[in-house]
Amino acid sequence: MSDQTMPKVLKAHVSLTVSNLEASIDFYRKMLGIEAFKVKPAYAKFDVENPPLNLSLLEAGRKGKGTLSHLGLQVESTDDVLAVRNRWDADGLQPRDEMRTSCCYAVQDKAWVCDPDGNEWEVFAVLEDIESADASCCSDGSICCAVASAEDLVNIDTRP
Repeated sequence: MSDQTMPKVLKAHVSLTVSNLEASIDFYRKMLGIEAFKVKPAYAKFDVENPPLNLSLLEAGRKGKGTLSHLGLQVESTDDVLAVRNRWDADGLQPRDEMRTSCCYAVQDKAWVCDPDGNEWEVFAVLEDIESADASCCSDGSICCAVASAEDLVNIDTRP
């Protein structure tokens, strides 16, 4: 494992695919005791202070049990994203970069890795909130920001 230090993580990020956004917003509002701070078409976000959590809800046409979209670590800056990305790379995790991407109603810098079971993890910094989202982002039930499948990630070399 690399001896590079990890930047301060602001909060954990969990993104859930939901079948009914309105019902899910109502459920999480009651469960968490707070209002969603961002609600857009097919998307909502809760900023939970205790425990520190960035919870996103992505509506897709599924019925039945909920589905995990992806997990993440929110950091303060692009420098922090790059520090974590470089540590992941040094540890052999083969990160995939996504810089200045418009996703989930924000411009973000991020890097992605995939765990052995195919769960996607991102480290990201929000650069600015925006009023529109890329039409392909989060709207079809796929992993946010069109992250490739675990099989596809194996063959991607993002190193400069």
